[in-house]
Amino acid sequence: MSVSEQIVMAHGSGSTMMRELIDEYFLSVYGSAELAQGNDSACLKLATPTTELAFTTDSYVVTPLFFAGGDIGRLAVSGTVNDLATSGATPLYLSLAFIMEEGLPLSELRLICQSIAQTAAEAQVSIVTGDTKVVPRGKGDKVYINTAGIGVFLSQRPLSGANCQPGDKILLSGTLGDHGITIVSARENLNFSTNIVSDVAPLNHLVAKVLQAAPATRCFRDPTRGGLAATINELAAQSATSMTIEESLVPVNPAVQGAAEMLGYDIYQIANEGKMVAIVPAEQATAALAAMRTDEHGKNAAIIGEVSGPPASGLPAAWVRTPFGSTRVLDMLVGEQLPRIC
Repeated sequence: MSVSEQIVMAHGSGSTMMRELIDEYFLSVYGSAELAQGNDSACLKLATPTTELAFTTDSYVVTPLFFAGGDIGRLAVSGTVNDLATSGATPLYLSLAFIMEEGLPLSELRLICQSIAQTAAEAQVSIVTGDTKVVPRGKGDKVYINTAGIGVFLSQRPLSGANCQPGDKILLSGTLGDHGITIVSARENLNFSTNIVSDVAPLNHLVAKVLQAAPATRCFRDPTRGGLAATINELAAQSATSMTIEESLVPVNPAVQGAAEMLGYDIYQIANEGKMVAIVPAEQATAALAAMRTDEHGKNAAIIGEVSGPPASGLPAAWVRTPFGSTRVLDMLVGEQLPRIC
């Protein structure tokens, strides 16, 4: 591969090469009107001067860059959109900054940019500002992406894990573990099954459908690193409640379950990038479930558990009830199961 087909240090120098890179690979693929202005910051118009904003930031360092069902570009847009959506906000604007290693093939950069454009269009968000940096060969790992996102609240009622109450139902939008098993299989060249693909996807439209059907929804949470186990433990701690998951109700792709068992992973601790947990009052849970299932990313949604009162002194607050009627603690992950998964 010739130097002209790779990222070189001059692409990050502020030179004409950097300008050409931005124009050809970023602006031409996913440029918005705001991004095309070329200013150091974007001027954004909001609905009203009193509109409340949601703001989030994240960084993406996944390896490999491309995997079954997605890539680092789709992951960056989806993850940022989903962080905004969990708060009940409508995502509107994203920033997107590249830190690229000298030698990155431009063909790979173009594929990443195309994926970013497609995912942003799917989520109906605009990328309005960004940045480009290049580090010397051997000082990075092809490309890292940093994002920030802004959304607006359509309702003044805050969504928070602290809102969970005894009797509430726990909903999950689909099968567990797809992303984590996809990444480890790609990284280690493990051929588990052709139907194991990452679930990475923007879920803001799914969240909006649930809120319309179940306006009293307490909160949303995307079970990314640490998986469902971390999410349930965090929500229980926030609300000073206990939560019990019914193992027989949790949707899992059999191929993913088999791979997790072979690798010695707990399916509840594996990362997901296209799933949403919702805590919903019991009287609205059926409506929320039906709304999830109308979305392409919620076809396998299920009610998987229930919130109960505060745990007895000294006892854990998160549990799994097995098909045999016994219960076990839903342990959080200790240490790092799989680094650089997102």
